[in-house]
Amino acid sequence: MTSLFDPLTLGALALRNRVAMSPMCTYACEERDGRANDWHLQHLASRASGGVGLVLCEATAVEPRGRISPQDLGLWEDGQVDALRRVVSSVRTQGAAFGVQLAHAGRKASTHRPWEARSGVAAAEHGGWPDEVVGPTDERFSEGSAIPRALEERELAAVVQAFASAAARADAAGVDTVEIHAAHGYLLHTFLSPLTNSRDDGYGGDERGRSRLLLEVVKAVRASLPATKPIIVRLSASDWVQGGWDADATVRLAGELGERGVDLIDCSSGGAAQGARTKAYPNYQVGFAERVRREAGVASGAVGQIADPRQAEAIVAEGRADVVLLGRALLRDPYWALHAALTLGAAPPWPKHYGWAVG
Repeated sequence: MTSLFDPLTLGALALRNRVAMSPMCTYACEERDGRANDWHLQHLASRASGGVGLVLCEATAVEPRGRISPQDLGLWEDGQVDALRRVVSSVRTQGAAFGVQLAHAGRKASTHRPWEARSGVAAAEHGGWPDEVVGPTDERFSEGSAIPRALEERELAAVVQAFASAAARADAAGVDTVEIHAAHGYLLHTFLSPLTNSRDDGYGGDERGRSRLLLEVVKAVRASLPATKPIIVRLSASDWVQGGWDADATVRLAGELGERGVDLIDCSSGGAAQGARTKAYPNYQVGFAERVRREAGVASGAVGQIADPRQAEAIVAEGRADVVLLGRALLRDPYWALHAALTLGAAPPWPKHYGWAVG
């Protein structure tokens, strides 16, 4: 037996193993419609048949101006629910749970897809919305990105409601869990980080003020879902800049999130400040997940440079995280979990349509 292929229960959700597909943008929607299509079905269902326990769908915008690109997924209107439901059903048929990452890009919105250009989309006729990019302040992320409009305090209730309404739509589509994206320099993260939040109202100032928007979003999302349906929050556990958001703040916030009904913290890092990077190497973010699990008492997920089955097994077996989230490794090999089980001597979670022939 291996720890990586032990089941895990989050709320009322039973995962067949501790391997999750990390949410990764694919920018594959028809421009501006936000609807899941055949690409999303094939892409996500193939990882489910490949043996992962949880498929987390890519950043899904809670309002149109919250998209990273014109081709992002969305759940800002009821007409997007049926298309997502089709994908959810296919993934669950393959034995995996399905989660959707609810997101608002904030000041990083209205950009080209990364293979097209590293800049903002210049005008609305090209699918962009530069006049509607918003953030905690009017400071833009980079030279080529749009200048955001600072959200007024009275507007933030509508942002909270957008997350809550999107969560209700996700529930209607049949998802097993939702992840709230509060990392990588997107809207909720920019409110958290002292590098990007210089507000002097009730949503700025000290750590409590800067955390307020995320905590309100969590409360609203929790109220929009069945009580037993788990919530995940993705945090950038460090800005990798002196004076920025750090691991100590993450542990404190994780404890509060756990008290408010969050079931797992997905521990990533970076994204708030242009050029702020650390050298990526195997397990470079695992320490964040370990601290959240041990010090905040909340289940955690480790992500980043995890590719080797023995590496993933050790992370879970040593109690450093409850789940490993794989990104690039699953892009390279959709059947990573099946191959990992064989490597570790566990019973591979073969789809029944394959298992009779290969078992």
